[in-house]
Amino acid sequence: DVIISAGYRIGPFEVESACLEHPAVAEAAAVATPDERRGNVVKAFVVLAAGREPSDALADEIKAFVREHHSAYAYPRIIEFVEDLPKTLTGKIRRIELRRRSAPSAKRGDET
Repeated sequence: DVIISAGYRIGPFEVESACLEHPAVAEAAAVATPDERRGNVVKAFVVLAAGREPSDALADEIKAFVREHHSAYAYPRIIEFVEDLPKTLTGKIRRIELRRRSAPSAKRGDET
């Protein structure tokens, strides 16, 4: 999978690894989501570490952390906090399901 945003080629694993370096993040998965200006932007689905609560401030903190410590163009523009990530029986993240959740016709949850 490659996410193309504003002409940049972004690997979802790069974004996920960067998110996982933040102490509040237990799991992360990155997918492309449509954006009028950039074509697509990176959206990260984040499972928080025990004892952490989702908030707009925490989403902004994670975005800033990834932008500061990794590629400025590859940070997730949207973070959605989730209880868990959809996985196959072998434990691989089901990105197709996450992309469906991000589709414009999908019902949106809390996004920051």
